[in-house]
Amino acid sequence: MRPTRATALLTAGLVTLLGAPAGAAAAAGAPADLYVNNQDGSNCSDTGAGTQAVPYCTISAAAKVVAPGQTVRIRPGRMYDEAVTITRSGEPNKPIGFVADAQPNANAYVQLANGRALTVSGASHVVLNKLITRSGLQIKGSSDVVLDQVYSRNGSLDSLAIGEGSSDVRVSRASLIGVRVDGGSRNTVFSRNQISGTFGPAIAAVDAPGTVITNNTLTGHCAATVSVTGGSTASGLYNNVLITGGDPGNCPVPDARNAVLVSKSAAAGTLADYNAVGADPKLYPAPYSWSGVTYKDVKAFQAATGQGAHDVSAESADKVSGYEGSLSVDSADATAPGVLLTDFSGKAMVDDPLVPNTGKNGGYLDRGATELQDGLTRVSMTVGPNHAPVGTEVEVEALSDSHWPTTMTYEVDFGDGSAPVVTRQGSAELASAKHTYGKPGDYVVKVTAVNGIGTKVSSQIPTKVTPVGPGTAVLTATQALPPAGDTEAHLPPLTYAFDASASVTPWPVARMEVDFGEGWYKRYEGTTTVQHTYERPGDYKATVKLVDTMGGTATTTRTVRVDYAPSGYVAVTPYRVQDTRTWGGFLKGGEPTVVAMPLDLKTGNSTAGGMSAVVLNVTLTEATQDTHLSVSPTREDRPATSNVNVRKGGTTSNTVTVPVDEHGWVWMRLNAGQAAMIVDFVGYYQPNAGEKFSPVAPTRLADTRTAGGALAGGSTRTVKVAGVNGIPVDAKAVAVNLTSTAATSDTYVIAYPDPAKRPVASNLNPEPGKDKSNQAVLPVGPNGTITLYNNAGSTHLIVDAVGYYGGDGSKALFTPAAPRRLADTRTTGKLAPGATTTVSGLPAGAIGAVLNLTATETTGAGYLTAYGFGSARPDASSLNTLPGLTVPNHVMTPVGDGKVSVFNSWGGSNHVITDLLGYFTQG
Repeated sequence: MRPTRATALLTAGLVTLLGAPAGAAAAAGAPADLYVNNQDGSNCSDTGAGTQAVPYCTISAAAKVVAPGQTVRIRPGRMYDEAVTITRSGEPNKPIGFVADAQPNANAYVQLANGRALTVSGASHVVLNKLITRSGLQIKGSSDVVLDQVYSRNGSLDSLAIGEGSSDVRVSRASLIGVRVDGGSRNTVFSRNQISGTFGPAIAAVDAPGTVITNNTLTGHCAATVSVTGGSTASGLYNNVLITGGDPGNCPVPDARNAVLVSKSAAAGTLADYNAVGADPKLYPAPYSWSGVTYKDVKAFQAATGQGAHDVSAESADKVSGYEGSLSVDSADATAPGVLLTDFSGKAMVDDPLVPNTGKNGGYLDRGATELQDGLTRVSMTVGPNHAPVGTEVEVEALSDSHWPTTMTYEVDFGDGSAPVVTRQGSAELASAKHTYGKPGDYVVKVTAVNGIGTKVSSQIPTKVTPVGPGTAVLTATQALPPAGDTEAHLPPLTYAFDASASVTPWPVARMEVDFGEGWYKRYEGTTTVQHTYERPGDYKATVKLVDTMGGTATTTRTVRVDYAPSGYVAVTPYRVQDTRTWGGFLKGGEPTVVAMPLDLKTGNSTAGGMSAVVLNVTLTEATQDTHLSVSPTREDRPATSNVNVRKGGTTSNTVTVPVDEHGWVWMRLNAGQAAMIVDFVGYYQPNAGEKFSPVAPTRLADTRTAGGALAGGSTRTVKVAGVNGIPVDAKAVAVNLTSTAATSDTYVIAYPDPAKRPVASNLNPEPGKDKSNQAVLPVGPNGTITLYNNAGSTHLIVDAVGYYGGDGSKALFTPAAPRRLADTRTTGKLAPGATTTVSGLPAGAIGAVLNLTATETTGAGYLTAYGFGSARPDASSLNTLPGLTVPNHVMTPVGDGKVSVFNSWGGSNHVITDLLGYFTQG
């Protein structure tokens, strides 16, 4: 049969569309491509020229200016929220194109948002490629239009409508639901499409002469699968797979359920052949309706009409679809009008050796939209042994999943520069090749399998060739840190990863034995990276012993220096994690008590799951005798340090910074007697999270004695802390020293960020006749403020800043320390009034320190001030001393040359005890 004009136009149109790859140079004198890109960072503008550097933001902007011979390249990714109407035309051999830009994903499609239709109206010589619309595609009064690899969904309506006298529209490799060609449209060609009807035909041609439907897979529901009616004369149906499916009882209106329906008015010159019909004859007893007459089967149809001479039918879709052994395989007419020799997925026609070639003239084109392929997708391989000394013979075995009995070629490249070994055998036979390596090294063995039609698949396996002789063990130890932004994993501090993969053993390692140097010994199969959490910082000798499959051993030992990792600070609104009074409990002297920290606390992009240390406010009350509390990260150690000192019957609190153990716990040990304990969670330090710190010399932010008056019971006071006195406006948290004086009753004070959300917590416990101080670390609230609340009576409050987190200038990360004593004047002599002592022992690179400063055996009321060694002493206090009382305070201070100065006021002499809780270094 001679090709129709529509067939010739289809072929020409697809060459125009697909012949030049994306990015190919334009022909001399051809206009430059236009670009559309609505992705973030694309620098797009609808008022520009649509270049690749400054693309259009919308497809519509390009559609308004595209000229003959130009291609609009549209970047896939984000949906285009626009209805697109194309009215401009190309010229013969100079179409205008709208295609998905091949970069960065050659298989990506351009998508229009729901409710946004695509229309070609009154245009000619237009190509559309790899476009998706969910609200329908319309071709109106247009000619020479190519739709290739378009996807369209439009609910229960036709997803593609071709009408208003359109001509020479070619639709190929498309996925559609419901297509209608009407309004006198001529010479429409459908080839290699997958189309399903909803409550209408898959394809309905009404008054559309010359409609050609070739090599499509079409599924009908509640109507004829293909309907050719009205004046749709001289049409053609060839090589299609026609499936009639669905339950007739679910269709809203009873209608013809034929696979093919050609009305009497459309039968003149209309031809059908080489179609495959799949329908259950019990549900759909009349697969054909031709010129007003229905036929119960293919034979009756052929005998009465002379059409469908090579049509076949089966009772199910599987037997006519493109599966191995189906009626469609190797049985089509490769010369039919509109034929494409590549299928829906772009694969070429191939000859299935398991099926006789029953196509026209002995051809092997498949019917329907797809072409059955060999199925060769992978080659499996083994290398044995893939770890052995030089001189060992290595054998490679390979087997492919090809299911056609063609001769397979296997090429084995051993990766050492030697010539590949090539073998040939049947697809189900195992290929084998042997080789002996001449020198040690890490090689990659690659197998490439090629079937009889040229399809290639490859696989590869790394292979280690080792020197002859004893092995060498290598062990590395690196600190394991929580990944930045990790919101799930709990990773304890002092966790280290041990890796022996760089070891070289003649034969594969059968087991690895690791002694971590603190009494832990573990055995593992093979060589693997393992983690171990140490209980405390220190130097440990870790040993690894490797035993290979032949019994050979290799051992090495290395010293691992274990310490806490520098960390950022995550501030939270303070909240209570324990109050022994709620259950009538108390701490007993000498008995360690655990307090669990909230590991699942989510703050922004991080959690406390990887925290290394916590900041707490700890309060003791109802003490049965004078005593003190020590806080530490371990149960067994009895610290020589102290954190909170309380008198019999009194109430006192102090801020505590302390590392956590591997469970996220901290341990409390009361020295003697009994006391109730309240613990408020203030924040935490975590590697790869939080904010950096900037220490400042104590700077006064507020003093109610000079402004505002005493804070009455039940009232609040807002204090500006960010954007003042050197603290940047964008600081995320502040560290302040709170001091109470002239209190009229026992009370408590809360410092918190949001004035509308007062937490259940406390920071300071003022008492009449006593100046008391405590440090607070808290987030910055609205407009750079914090809020102070006094519970009862009245008290004056003084607020001194000692540092800030985040914001401009923040620079230091915090390294926690297991609490240890730096200095104690009880061994060197009291600090006289007006005297200064120097505390050393801090790392040379420290720019700030977190200390617990304690004054005891005080002879007169006064204060202590801690500040960086070598810098000017500030006019502020770090703690207030009282005669006869032991007073501790959490102190954050700058450091100079690894030292801190502590000044004693002129109120009386003091013994001063300085405990280190951690230090800050340049981040």
